[in-house]
Parts: sequence; C-alpha cells; structure tokens
Amino acid sequence: MDATFHPLSELFKQLGLPSSPEEIEAWIAAHRCDAQGCALPEATVWTPSQAAFLRQAIADDADWAEPADQLCERLCR
Repeated sequence: MDATFHPLSELFKQLGLPSSPEEIEAWIAAHRCDAQGCALPEATVWTPSQAAFLRQAIADDADWAEPADQLCERLCR
C-alpha cells in the first residue's frame, strides 16, 4: 500500500480553511484556547462535517491522520 503524504496546508484546504502558512499560524493562534485539552475532532472550533472528517481520518489511520496529528499537537496542547 502506498501512503500519500499530505502537508498541513492540504488538510486546511480539505477542511475549507485558509491554507497559506501565515493563515494557518493565525488560525491556530486564534483557536488554541477553544481546543486545548480535548481530542482534535471534539474541539468546539469545527463544524459537524469537519469534525466527522477528522474523526474518520484518525479512526481509519488514513492518509489524513498524520497532518491531523500534527494539527492536534499544535492546537490541542
């Protein structure tokens, strides 16, 4: 099986969020307090469809799981 690498910017695009490096940093800084201490898909910052996508990606250990883990490290801790 060939795993596809998705950078964090592609995860942001997939979630319908701004995806330039500056926009990602600003979004994380603006939402960090809303996500600390919880599992990434359970953070209050997501729409139901975004949360479902993240939940499924992590549960399936899909191609999107790695950038989701990276986002979790930066947003939820």
